[in-house]
Amino acid sequence: MDVTISWLGSAGDGVAETPQGLVFLPGTLPGEQVRARLGARRGEGVAAEVEAILAPSPDRVDPPCPHFLIECGACALQHLALPAYAAWKRERLVAALDRAGQPDAAVAEIVLAPPGTRRRADLAVKRLQGGAVALGFHQRGSAAVADLSTCHVLDPALVALFRPLRELLRRMPALKREGSAVLNLLDSGPDLLLRTDGPLDASQRAMLAAFGQAHGLPRIAWALKDGPVENAAQAGPVRLDLSGVSVAPAPGAFLQAAPVGEAAIIAAVLAGLAAQKLPVRARIADLYAGIGTLSFPLSAKGRVAAYEGDAAAVATLDAGARKAGGRVEAIRRDLAYRPLLPAELNGFGAVVLDPPYNGAAEQVAQITRSKVPVVIYVSCNPVALARDAGALVKAGFKVTQATPVDQFPWSPHLESVVSFRR
Repeated sequence: MDVTISWLGSAGDGVAETPQGLVFLPGTLPGEQVRARLGARRGEGVAAEVEAILAPSPDRVDPPCPHFLIECGACALQHLALPAYAAWKRERLVAALDRAGQPDAAVAEIVLAPPGTRRRADLAVKRLQGGAVALGFHQRGSAAVADLSTCHVLDPALVALFRPLRELLRRMPALKREGSAVLNLLDSGPDLLLRTDGPLDASQRAMLAAFGQAHGLPRIAWALKDGPVENAAQAGPVRLDLSGVSVAPAPGAFLQAAPVGEAAIIAAVLAGLAAQKLPVRARIADLYAGIGTLSFPLSAKGRVAAYEGDAAAVATLDAGARKAGGRVEAIRRDLAYRPLLPAELNGFGAVVLDPPYNGAAEQVAQITRSKVPVVIYVSCNPVALARDAGALVKAGFKVTQATPVDQFPWSPHLESVVSFRR
């Protein structure tokens, strides 16, 4: 079928309107005429593959990565020119706030993290026939692993580990069929959490120690599948600076994806607070605080109660809080099951929340019933943001500032920082 692409969908696919319904075509752009081969049903329409681009968009560019769309499913938009890409991502935040009832909200220009700066990778690992190992991200819509030779999104220090890590895993009996390798680039160097489907013996621990020494990894942790994590080889301390506070994240800890993105999020959160002119002694609740990425800069604006459900993250946060002069209190609480109630929230001058991908519907419902005057919401999902922002708007909040932040180059994902005042 020959079709014309009407718009980009939320996953970055081109979408065409046809008598058969919507057709979703990866690797296409609005305005392009495309010859498509129809496939299986997908939601409201049909998934399809591109047989030929009959009339390309003026915004089409050559993808820089040889794995793009052919093998790797991590990126969706390397074929879109930067100005059009930035405009599309910013529009995702504009549309989310429109759906939330704030069509006239002022949305800042998008902050773009450059390619080659992502400092976190959760890589799939699979043993192939003959004993070779595939290491990379999953292929699009598949459990198959794209065996990567390069990545234009990740920091080169992580990409440099692909080849030696693949060779190490090839020689390790602990990898029987499949596993994963989480790489975090800390200030002390790369940090590896390896999960395998077989046990780790003394000889393999020695292999990991030698690998760490050879490639500058102070720590390599290991776990059997989803079991408890242990340090398999550690030659020195690990360190990450969070706004002047040095912390030692647990293996595989969640980090903001790129330093530029982290700095932009912090700046937008602090700007949102500054515009509200909080009292000097105001208390601030930092919900879903993680290891303290926002807690420590927030402590310059008031006393911070930092709530987080993950035990390892709370331990990291608490250790950092002890260095921060007592202005941050780390509190373990699973907000998905035990959200802060209105009576607990009423003592705070502002609430900052950075929830997981699905948002914080129940916690936001409690905020709407409280007397909290200021909410700053850090989102990684425009759909969840639209829902939660809509609840705040119905309760009498209004958007005062909104900043889109692109930490995930060429993907459809978008971070946003949105400030609300009642």
